[in-house]
Amino acid sequence: METLTSQQRRWRRFKANKRGYYSLWIFSMLFILSLFAELWSNDRPIMVYYENHYYFPVIKDYPETTFGGDFDTPTDYKDSFIQTRLNSAGNWAIYPLNPYSYNTINFQTTTPNPAPPSNSNLLGTDDHGRDVFARL
Repeated sequence: METLTSQQRRWRRFKANKRGYYSLWIFSMLFILSLFAELWSNDRPIMVYYENHYYFPVIKDYPETTFGGDFDTPTDYKDSFIQTRLNSAGNWAIYPLNPYSYNTINFQTTTPNPAPPSNSNLLGTDDHGRDVFARL
């Protein structure tokens, strides 16, 4: 006859409560997804290949001078000059699925804020013009 420890009995009793058991799995999956949030939604590229060098802006801030800019401040990757430099011949960048961070304001919306869902903002924007999906 098999004897169960108190932990095994507790676990079996918990598994018998289906709502609690499935909630644990859903919470665990959402927690694991949240660990990789920077790769899902970020206003910086994940990886950049620029003039025969690899850069990882999602991990480290690079000054604008690294990509041909004039200032020694953190690079604004949405700036048209930087976009042109990163997309010139031989250079490339890998961006996250959602190109907005939790605090990035989308100045390119065609409707007033809060804006409804669109192709650029999957869940729309809040009253300050920030992407709701990124903030989620």
